[in-house]
Amino acid sequence: MHIRVGCEHPTLYREKIPNRRQPGTPWDSKARERAWAPPVIMHTSALSRGLKMPVSARKDRMNASPSLNLGIDISKEWIDAYLLPEGETWHVDRTPHALTSWISHLPAGITLAVMEATGGFETIVAALLTDAGIPTAIVNPRQIRDFASALGTRAKTDAIDARVIARFAEAVKPTPRPLPSEQQAELGELVARRRQLVETSTAEKNRLATVHNPLVRRSIQTHIRWLSKQTKDIEDRIKNLIKNSPVWYAKKKILTAECGVGDVTAFTLLAELPEMGMLSRRQAASLAGLAPFTHASGKWRGKSFIQGGREPVRQVLYMCINSAVRFNPVISEFYHRLIAQGKEKRVARTACMRKLLTILNAMIRDNFIAPPNPLPA
Repeated sequence: MHIRVGCEHPTLYREKIPNRRQPGTPWDSKARERAWAPPVIMHTSALSRGLKMPVSARKDRMNASPSLNLGIDISKEWIDAYLLPEGETWHVDRTPHALTSWISHLPAGITLAVMEATGGFETIVAALLTDAGIPTAIVNPRQIRDFASALGTRAKTDAIDARVIARFAEAVKPTPRPLPSEQQAELGELVARRRQLVETSTAEKNRLATVHNPLVRRSIQTHIRWLSKQTKDIEDRIKNLIKNSPVWYAKKKILTAECGVGDVTAFTLLAELPEMGMLSRRQAASLAGLAPFTHASGKWRGKSFIQGGREPVRQVLYMCINSAVRFNPVISEFYHRLIAQGKEKRVARTACMRKLLTILNAMIRDNFIAPPNPLPA
């Protein structure tokens, strides 16, 4: 294989190889290698400089320090960590004292630390790493499992997961995001607790409908009353927390000014979607899990669907839409137009949820309070 020099792009051509096998002659090993050697492509600029890398470039590559990526797998009692490319591993108790001691002995210059979201167990680890000045990213566990499947890693242990997370950090480089403030974390926990109380109360009410024993019925009714009191106390605490924050209070006034949005929706959006007002409409829809995913291949066109995102946001927006399609003039007109076009009701309602979220995001961005203009009942 040879390269013709003197043109803008390298051109491959073959010259007659003297030892290429002629009909009737046996194969020779060297002739076979020459005849079937894979083509080598080189750029003319490389030829003009010579085939070897410049000495300065070689020195820069040798002196460049590799980025250090820390993968952390978190469980309830301990964490497992793996550092790439050093290959160091750690098994540390998930206590503040043990974690602080471990972080103080980590190598300097860690580029990125990555861990999975584990329902709250990751909070203390991420906070301590961030305080130590180590960029930290918390990612969706599904991304890690998909990455492990792509690597062909079927086994799953804490140590293996830590190594996979480190490789994920090295390959994907997720963006580190700031942790929520103490006040934001408190609001999020209160909103989540209220949601848990409401779900438990609903379950108890469903049980009450199927129970006939008087003692059991009284027990359930007592529990329901206690849950109602707890829910009210939590809601009062949430309202006071928002009232004492000028930023949250202003946002709440903007949100509740839109027809169909109540207090529960407002403080759920403030807790679960604090980025509102700083997002584009597509980003807001993606974070809420309201962005449609298209299915198409060749001439085949499948149905679009929504997936993922922050479920609590979708839940409160769905309850809003039940009211907004009746009384909000913009949403009502949009909904009935989609129905007239032949859309299914659930598809139209999902589109209305996305439109309402877009409107609320724009209102907070522009600091605009909508004038009341509800449709007549």
